[in-house]
Amino acid sequence: MLKTAIIAAALLSAASLPASSASMAMSKCDEASMMSAQGKIDAMTDGSQKKMAMKEMTMAQSSMKSHNMKSCGMHMDKAMKAMGTM
Repeated sequence: MLKTAIIAAALLSAASLPASSASMAMSKCDEASMMSAQGKIDAMTDGSQKKMAMKEMTMAQSSMKSHNMKSCGMHMDKAMKAMGTM
């Protein structure tokens, strides 16, 4: 009985992991995503938000070039938030 309870608890906690990690999803860091985001930033009219998004995109591009995908995704997320898409 105890073994069954432990297995059930483990399965329940494993099932809840994808739901919590979805809230922390990071943007895909590839050329297509970069080009799409850059096009959206270029079309922005709000100067301060556009400047912030451009700054984050520059940092994302730098991270991508140095193969730091975690940092790249984080900066892409910040750029998307500055654009108002997240």
